[in-house]
Amino acid sequence: MSDKISRRDFLKLAGVGAATTAILTGCGPASRYVKREPYMQMPEYTYNGLSTYYATTCRECAAGCGLVVRTSQGRALKTEGNANHPLNLGKTCARGQATLHGLYNPDRVTDPIQRKRGSASFENVDWDAATQTVADALKNNKPGEIAFLMGTASDHLFDLVTDLSSQAGINAPVRFGALSMFESRATLAQAAENLFGESGLPFFDVGGAQFVLSFGANFLETWLSPVSYTRGFAGLREAQTKMRGKFVQFESRMSSTAGKADEWVPLRPGTEAMVALAIGRLALELRGGPLPRAFADVDVKDAAAKSGIKLETLEHLAEMFANSKGALAIPGGAALGQSNGLAVAEAVLTLNAIADNFGKPGGVYLSALAPNQEKYQRSASLQEMQAFTKKLAGGAIKVLFVHGVNPLFELPASLNFKEALAGVDQVISFATFPDETALESDFVFPDHHGLESWGYQRVATGSNSSALSGAQPVVSPFYNTRSTVDVLIAAAQLAGGKFAKALPFKDEVEFLQSKITPLMSEADGFFSAPDLPTFMASFQQYGGWWKTTDTRTAPNTADVLNRNMDAAESEFAGEGEFFFVPFVSPTLAEAGANKPWLQELPDPTTTVMWNTWIEINPVTAEELGLVDDDVVKIISEAGELELPVYRYPAIRPDTVAIPFGQGHTAYGRYAENRGANPTDLIGQNFNKAGDLAFAGMKVKIEKTGKKQPLSRLESIMGVYGVGLGEEH
Repeated sequence: MSDKISRRDFLKLAGVGAATTAILTGCGPASRYVKREPYMQMPEYTYNGLSTYYATTCRECAAGCGLVVRTSQGRALKTEGNANHPLNLGKTCARGQATLHGLYNPDRVTDPIQRKRGSASFENVDWDAATQTVADALKNNKPGEIAFLMGTASDHLFDLVTDLSSQAGINAPVRFGALSMFESRATLAQAAENLFGESGLPFFDVGGAQFVLSFGANFLETWLSPVSYTRGFAGLREAQTKMRGKFVQFESRMSSTAGKADEWVPLRPGTEAMVALAIGRLALELRGGPLPRAFADVDVKDAAAKSGIKLETLEHLAEMFANSKGALAIPGGAALGQSNGLAVAEAVLTLNAIADNFGKPGGVYLSALAPNQEKYQRSASLQEMQAFTKKLAGGAIKVLFVHGVNPLFELPASLNFKEALAGVDQVISFATFPDETALESDFVFPDHHGLESWGYQRVATGSNSSALSGAQPVVSPFYNTRSTVDVLIAAAQLAGGKFAKALPFKDEVEFLQSKITPLMSEADGFFSAPDLPTFMASFQQYGGWWKTTDTRTAPNTADVLNRNMDAAESEFAGEGEFFFVPFVSPTLAEAGANKPWLQELPDPTTTVMWNTWIEINPVTAEELGLVDDDVVKIISEAGELELPVYRYPAIRPDTVAIPFGQGHTAYGRYAENRGANPTDLIGQNFNKAGDLAFAGMKVKIEKTGKKQPLSRLESIMGVYGVGLGEEH
């Protein structure tokens, strides 16, 4: 210390210290007012050697699986599934396990920042200035000039922005996610509405079936709710129906789901509708009686010839379908991501009418709505995103708020979303990580990580009961981040007027309470409580609220078999000789590339890690003079990529496939400049439901003469005996 202390001052300080010591050590009259806690009863987050467990919701996708997170001394150590949760019943996928690598990611956005678009440099701003920026953006622009682009997770934030938009007159929020695009959710929902008269996601009871036909639905990896459907598949195999169920997968490239099937049928892409209708007709002929309108004009021999499936195989599958007491047909994925995708979905769903399984165990239901949901709300189709992008480019939107989605990576490059942002005066991102869209924003006001956050997520499908997954912070925020809900509430109060009236809440927790309070009056809930504080405590303790009854509904199928069905083949864009099938990486998906646990996890069918590859049938590779690790150029009508070859025997010779998940130009050190993004090859082609025809492209392949060894778990000998001196 540089300042001198006099003897008198020293004695004064010593006297104060002595008095304080007397109180804390139990001496002196004031000691009776001090509450002493034994070390074992310290606040839970400071326990030494003991763990504290918190129930919350996984934010790695929109399925809404429940998690239980083990913490110790303020740090999250391990995630596991919530055994009470009706969706996942204690199970998680790899992405749920790796969510800790997002929480502790060294490249997180740690403070609110302002930057020049496209520049790596930035300057920090304080949260008061950040909140004022949001408030000014709201009140200084016309309602029609304000837009929100949001991801498919964080339903409570979507509800808050929906309330704000409806009461303040701004544009309704737009939701989008690459997983929804590759799942063809809009197509599946539209097909359900066309056939059953009700929009919603069908629920396929795989666990209760005896014989399952899947047309492109990769439900064990990335489709809709993979943890739930994996449980269902286990039920199919564990003989819930007293006999081991059979499973057949139709797709041109063998996925992990097809790899676990009893039979994999590599049909020609684009012929799924005619194959489904052919199986239906053959099954009805075996049963006898008049053919219904839906199957009356089906040409079985033509379907066999065009699909590349032997007629005997179709007859064999039709016999199994007709004679099974629990047959089920599922449409999804690449089968719907084609120009005739809506017809495929309708044809496959109609097969279930032959099986008479609607609303029955092992059959098809309509998924229950979440407890606080009035109608099914799907994310935007790509055709709707195309219209939204054009609106941005035309200058109709002056301020764009982005949360939970990375459109510069997730949208096909052919949409020119990056160029469209030039028409927007102000872009404000709430990104947790420095992704491509955050780099092209004027401001980044980082949200908490999902394990630091409050909220809820609706379970759209996969659960027998209506369920709302709850989220709570399992750790205190590590950085100077702030809940986007809190930012918007504070900004609305600063903006005043209609904005303040729209969001009259003190904070995020008060808003959450307003949304779950109506559940207290529900009679068939998992728990009940006499007052809101008790109910909220139970909501946190159990990780959400759900009904104890089966709330799935039986579709209205009165007219299903009396419709004309479209059996036309898909049309393919481009002049290449190979069908192009992009598929979602089961380890990385759309947002896992910044987590080294997931990068190191081998792809389940090729064992490749840390990179992107193109799968080519060995026969085709030999004809082209290619071997593993040769770099080829893939050319479509929309763009081109260079990738190393992986000779994959479980793919049709006329088809090539590329995983989606890598190819980031930003997003942190583990993801940046690694691999390639197959959406760069996809053009703007849609099916009748407005979904992207992502599997409706043809490509050319050219040799480059370059090599790029792939990191893979299998030995370099692989399945072809490389290094042994002969092919096996």
